[in-house]
Amino acid sequence: MWYTTRCYFCKKTFVNNVNTICRRTSTVANVDKNSNELVLLGQKYATDDWTNVTPSIITKLGRNLHVKQYHPLSLLRQRIVNYFYGQFRSKSGTPSFSIYDNICPIVTVSQNFDSLLVPKDHPSRKKTDCYFINQDTLLRAHMTAHQAELISMGLNNFLVIGDVYRRDEIDSTHYPVFHQVDAVRLRTSDEIFCNVNDSESLKLFEHRGIESAEKQGCHTLEVVKIMEQELKNTLISLAQVIFGKDVRCRWIDQYFPFTHPSWELEVFYNDKWLEILGCGIMRQEILQKSGAVDRIGWAFGLGLERLAMCLYNIPDIRLFWSNDAGFLNQFKVDNPNAHIQYKPISIYPSCTNDISFWLPQDGSYSSQDFYDIVREIGGDIIEQILLKDEFTHPKIQKTSHCYSIVYRHMERTLTQRTVNEIHNQIGKTVAAKLNVIIR
Repeated sequence: MWYTTRCYFCKKTFVNNVNTICRRTSTVANVDKNSNELVLLGQKYATDDWTNVTPSIITKLGRNLHVKQYHPLSLLRQRIVNYFYGQFRSKSGTPSFSIYDNICPIVTVSQNFDSLLVPKDHPSRKKTDCYFINQDTLLRAHMTAHQAELISMGLNNFLVIGDVYRRDEIDSTHYPVFHQVDAVRLRTSDEIFCNVNDSESLKLFEHRGIESAEKQGCHTLEVVKIMEQELKNTLISLAQVIFGKDVRCRWIDQYFPFTHPSWELEVFYNDKWLEILGCGIMRQEILQKSGAVDRIGWAFGLGLERLAMCLYNIPDIRLFWSNDAGFLNQFKVDNPNAHIQYKPISIYPSCTNDISFWLPQDGSYSSQDFYDIVREIGGDIIEQILLKDEFTHPKIQKTSHCYSIVYRHMERTLTQRTVNEIHNQIGKTVAAKLNVIIR
């Protein structure tokens, strides 16, 4: 859940027990609107009033772009994995970090929120933010959802990579499905203080400590500073591997429910500061509940699409889902560190249509519901939706919204007639399902 806008590699792994929690089955999803169940990835799930996952979102399950050979997301994933394999090794010379990149994206509310100490009233729990299968089950909103389970299995160093799902606005940098890398590193007192003189007097915990901006109440300041230094050095080196050794970096203090203290790392790229990841010292309560009572940990999370768009100069997030050979062949390289700059095969014109409607006065309208309907009907030819105007009538006290919908096909020219047909269908469906009055 490493995000702040709303509050807030390779198959060659060294893990043999991954199949106990990382089993994927058929990618076929059956949606029967007359039934009270969904079949997702070969499993049946009951539906209820919380169910808001859409057919178009379900079709993305099992696509696994992050492990698809020669896909830009997979190339970037491999670079990150290679870095951690090289940076952290055991005394025997084997990589310390294990990789989990095939965990099922269907999780419980407890996994996605409760295990990470997300408050019950946190906005990220709302139906407007997540794709729920039912009240107790959803498509994970962040890879951090698997953190507590993996720690409970006895893992101390791991990367977990996969697809995550959020209901979001529509533009060139936002898509309801994207991919994340999360990492956790846990260390004992002996491991942390092994090279420190007079380490006998140094402790991980202090039982009467007070929480401050610098640390949690249960941690000693000495151990937090050592962990912070290792975390920040690790991530700055990772940024240098991705963006070049001369990249400028800066740290921004941040808040996350599951780490304290917490930071965001920004890099200066293309003449502006770009936030690339969130990180912090893990909340000790999470470790205690997961059985790691004698350890302290750091963690971070980053989005692959954001970095790949910058690294490869990809202008539109929808391109990651394209099957066009003109796009994919540009990344057909065996070296994941190869310098690649995406070159558009051709540029197709856009068509823009407006839609305006009166909102229902009972407060039931949600822009995320509107976006989902547009996505469901228009699919990936929807480039962007802009709220053009919002107006409240002074006499009748009704509010109207006017949206501009930008249509553009990634592989061919759209005719205005085709766009009009889709646009009219959107209008009819929005009026029927959202109880709005088209103006």
